[in-house]
Amino acid sequence: MAPNKYYPQLEVGNKNYTEAAVVIIGAGISGICTAINLLNNNIHNFVIVEKSGGLGGTWRDNKYPGCCCDINSHLYSYSFEQNPNWSRLYPGQEEMLRYLHTVAEKYKLFRYIRFNSSVKEARWDGEARKWKTAIEVTGSKDAEFADHYTLNSDFLVSAVGQLNSPYYPSIPGIEEFQGKIIHTSRWDWTYDYKGKRIGIIGNGATAAQVIPSVAPDAAQLTVFQRTPNWLLPRYDAAVWKPFRLLFKYFPFSLWKIRAWMMDFREAFFTVIQDQGSGWAAYAQKNSIDMLKKQIPNRPDLWEKLVPNYPVGCKRVIVSDDYYPTFTRDNVTLETNPIEKITKNGITVEGGIEHEFDLIVLATGFRTVEFMHPIQLYGANGRALSDIWRDGAHALYGVTVDSLPNFAMLYGPNTNLGHNSIILMIESQAKYIHALISQVLEARQQGQSLAIMPNPKRTVAFNEEIQETLGKTSFAHPNCRSWYKRADGKITNNWSSTVVEYQKTLSKVDWTDFILEGYGAEQLATKKRKTYLGRVREESLFTYRDWVFVMAGLLGTWGIWAVKGKGALEGFRSWVSF
Repeated sequence: MAPNKYYPQLEVGNKNYTEAAVVIIGAGISGICTAINLLNNNIHNFVIVEKSGGLGGTWRDNKYPGCCCDINSHLYSYSFEQNPNWSRLYPGQEEMLRYLHTVAEKYKLFRYIRFNSSVKEARWDGEARKWKTAIEVTGSKDAEFADHYTLNSDFLVSAVGQLNSPYYPSIPGIEEFQGKIIHTSRWDWTYDYKGKRIGIIGNGATAAQVIPSVAPDAAQLTVFQRTPNWLLPRYDAAVWKPFRLLFKYFPFSLWKIRAWMMDFREAFFTVIQDQGSGWAAYAQKNSIDMLKKQIPNRPDLWEKLVPNYPVGCKRVIVSDDYYPTFTRDNVTLETNPIEKITKNGITVEGGIEHEFDLIVLATGFRTVEFMHPIQLYGANGRALSDIWRDGAHALYGVTVDSLPNFAMLYGPNTNLGHNSIILMIESQAKYIHALISQVLEARQQGQSLAIMPNPKRTVAFNEEIQETLGKTSFAHPNCRSWYKRADGKITNNWSSTVVEYQKTLSKVDWTDFILEGYGAEQLATKKRKTYLGRVREESLFTYRDWVFVMAGLLGTWGIWAVKGKGALEGFRSWVSF
């Protein structure tokens, strides 16, 4: 290879502002992870374009009352940047955002990000083998220089995720309401909801966090429920300071806690996979027992709050305070279907009208419309809307037919109902880097390479996972969820465990792709596979082994501490907590 002869891997500057090796759309968890992966492999010639005014993705957009992570914080974080200082097992939105800022600052990512830069469309130029991405500058000051431009790149990465564009329900009369309407993902903190009559449409994972948070301050709160959800206890708690010190000074203990959390959540997939399993029966019983304990002597509410579909069909909600909220005098659960919204409130079936000052839309996102509203045009000008006319699909959820040198994170069939999505994202970033490196190697030689999944392989892969998904609780006929389309096709969720997905992406099989250009023959006929490996985070040994190792480490630390007065004082300070 001729090092840097034709294609220097330098940061994009003023003179080459419209040229980059890689364009990443989105500065959320996926975009940050992809960028760090590139930097760790000495690739600096990339740009992250972010439509918002700051990084964080969903953790910047969603800042409604009570917003927090519903996955254990020690697992919902990068494996390479574990945080020993989480304040809680389930941290709030602001702490999650601070974590992402800390990671971005450590890797100096801000100089690679262009904020207030919205992608309108991207087109593949087959002759130049480049993507031409149309950027609209939405920041008023930046737009004074140029309100739009085209950014050319050798590779395009979508890191926009699935929970990106808010879904606003088409309820008759919604424009007529004279009070305040707020979508949870666009919360207006300038509005004081204290003492107001509030109606909340939706009762999913977001609503289950909002409802207990706003109920104490509302004059009246009415929850409009279409279908109930299965709930399990969160068991949230503050992380005791001695544990934080242990995690900080003995990182192995943090890895072990993370492994335990992953083991438990991986085991929970049995609930989704086998509706008749002991795990499924236990989860259902646990949920019903919690309901009856937290709302005693209210069979009328029990009947409304127990689902008629199996556990895992929709995202299982974890909450310690959702059910008790319905015992408050100022809270009403409305299960009659909504007919319309009036200027004063909401009318339900039977003509009953509820009057409100504020209507909260906890209605989620346009989840089955991946990439919305960005328009993509691939080989021969083929539109993504045409490629996905029968539903979103991709090879391993990462690469898409007819889109050369393109990859996505958190794409079709990579969502989880049981574990941390970050575990999936890290595997995807590693896999995508392997594709990018081959394209850039060709550029280093003054050549080009186009990588596109073989449609036959994509079809075979998706037929296999759809067959598997059809046997899971996701596909239950009584279940309506954001995991699937109206026709029942499950476009969002992965069909197995995280470990199985990690193993799938632990290598690149070049025979999965149509390759054209420099190095294509070498990859397809001689190299055939590139082995990437994976970060193994599930338990490597037993809990008993862990106890012995920790005892040994603490003993060693104690002996070392006794040898020096300063060290001894430090040890005494630690054990005094």
